[in-house]
Amino acid sequence: QVQLVESGGGLVQAGGSLRLSCAASGRTVSTYAMGWFRQAPGKEREFVAAINWSGGSTDYADSVKGRFTISRDNAKNTVYLQMNSLKPEDTAVYYCAARNIRSAYPKSDPSWYDYWGQGTQVTVSS
Repeated sequence: QVQLVESGGGLVQAGGSLRLSCAASGRTVSTYAMGWFRQAPGKEREFVAAINWSGGSTDYADSVKGRFTISRDNAKNTVYLQMNSLKPEDTAVYYCAARNIRSAYPKSDPSWYDYWGQGTQVTVSS
């Protein structure tokens, strides 16, 4: 079993930055695809970004392209989401997800992932 714990959320003004971390425990996630998703109140969970097991392939939602960057440090068993130029519409609970697969391309479908964290709140004020 893999446990995922997100951190780094908080309250930030529009235009500001935050870096989310997703620390994995229980097993090494060096062979896992990792993803970030978010869910705003009253809305469905949506894809934000994903990275394959090696870090060589990434994918982003159109709404965050050019502003968010996903990365991973397999030595630390941690995945990051650097969020810049934040907007009020980025406000949501952000979740980390994982799947043990050496796939060349990570998926944006949340049902593809097997493990989920509890989430961290990001609030962007206008």
